[in-house]
Amino acid sequence: MKKRPLGNTDIQVSEICLGTMTWGEQNTQDEAFSQMDYALERGINFFDAAEMYPVPPRAETQGSTETIIGNWLAKTGNRDKIIVASKVAGRSSRNAGMGHIRGGPRLSAEHVREAIEGSLRRLQTDYLDLYQVHWPERSANFFGQLGYRPSDNHGIPIQETLEALGELVKAGKVRHIGISNETPWGFMEYCRLADKYDLPRIVSVQNPYNLLNRTYEVGLAEMSIRENIGLLAYSPLAFGVLSGKYLNGRRPAGARITLFDRFVRYQNPQAEAATEAYVNLAREHGVDPVAMALAFVTSRQFVTSNIIGATTMEQLKENIDSAEVTLSEELLEGIEKIHKQYSNPAP
Repeated sequence: MKKRPLGNTDIQVSEICLGTMTWGEQNTQDEAFSQMDYALERGINFFDAAEMYPVPPRAETQGSTETIIGNWLAKTGNRDKIIVASKVAGRSSRNAGMGHIRGGPRLSAEHVREAIEGSLRRLQTDYLDLYQVHWPERSANFFGQLGYRPSDNHGIPIQETLEALGELVKAGKVRHIGISNETPWGFMEYCRLADKYDLPRIVSVQNPYNLLNRTYEVGLAEMSIRENIGLLAYSPLAFGVLSGKYLNGRRPAGARITLFDRFVRYQNPQAEAATEAYVNLAREHGVDPVAMALAFVTSRQFVTSNIIGATTMEQLKENIDSAEVTLSEELLEGIEKIHKQYSNPAP
C-alpha cells in the first residue's frame, strides 16, 4: 500500500483510508475488529471516525464507532501503528435530531473542548493525529446544495473554532487539524486566519468526491494542490451506487440505501443513467466497476487518501484491491466522455 504525506506534516498516510461510520449500526464490534485487522495487514494505517458515528445518527448509538476503535486499539496495542482521525460536529439545520450530542452540537470553544475529551475517552488514547470540523456552522452550499443562498445564519465564527483547535494542538491532544464538507471560501478563510493569527493550518479537507460528484474539481482542487492541503475523499462509491447493485430498481438486502431512506443523494434519473454508463464502460474494458470508480478517485493529484467503507469482508477486500488497479488512458478518456454527458448528476 502506497503512502502519501498528510499536507505539510511528517505523517505518511495510506492512499486508502478505512472509513468506519457503519460500525455500531450495520456492523458489530467483532466485524469491525476483523475489518481493522485485515486493513492493517494490507498496509492501511489511516482510520477515519467522527463523534456522531455511526450513521444514521441516533442517541442510542452515538459514539459507538469511536468506542469500537478504542476497544480494538486497547486490545491490540496498535495505537502507534495507526493514524487516527475523528471529527467534531457543529450546528446544521440539515442535521436535525442531534440534540443528544452536547445538547445540540456547536463549534464554540467550549463545545470543541468538550467534544475532544469525549472522543479521546471513547478512543482510549491521549491524542488524535487529525481532528476535523465535520461541517460548517454557517449556511453554505454543502451536503448536496449547489447554489449559494445568503443567510444571516453565520453560526460560531471560524476564528473562535480555529483558536479552540489551536489550544488542543498546544496541549498535545491533537497533532493536526482539518476541515470537512467545506467550500472554497471556507477553505481559504481557515488558511487566512491561521496565517494572520499564527494558528495551526489545516492539513486536509474531507469532502465527497466520486464519478457522480466531481464538484471538488471546480474550485477546491487547485487550492488543494497550491496550498498542499489534500482531499480526503469520502463516498468514493456514492453510497455503493457506482457498483451498479442498485440499477433497475434493485435493493439488495442489508445494503445502505435499502435500509435507510435518508440516503437519497445519488438517486435520480440522471445519476442512474450515468451509473449505468460507467458500469458498462468498466465491463467493456474488463475492469470491475467498483475497482474503476475507486481507482479513479485514488489517482487524482489532489487526493491525499481515498476513504473506503464496507459492511462485509468481501467488500473490504474488493475496495482495498482497487489500490493495485491502474486505469488505461483509453478508459480514462471514456470516463471523461461520460462526465461531459452527465456532468455531476448527484452533487
